Amino acid sequence: MLSLKRYGWLCVLGGEIAYWACVLGGYLPWRTQRGVELHHALFETIPGFVWGSWLSYFWGAALVFVFAWVFAWYMVWMHNTSLESSENR
Repeated sequence: MLSLKRYGWLCVLGGEIAYWACVLGGYLPWRTQRGVELHHALFETIPGFVWGSWLSYFWGAALVFVFAWVFAWYMVWMHNTSLESSENR
């Protein structure tokens, strides 16, 4: 059985690391101009996100936090439910 608390915090940690790495990567000049524009456009699909605004960066981090917990809840529910079903057979 998976623990929602442990799995949830691990999902949050992984999601936040990936989010901040991608935000920082948006400022690094290792892509073409078109690649940078695409990277910025993908982040701007986050509701209310604007490049260069600290409030937007923390808003995005808060959304990642919420979505990570929703994902964790779903995965733990699916995993634990499947274990219960296989034990009843």
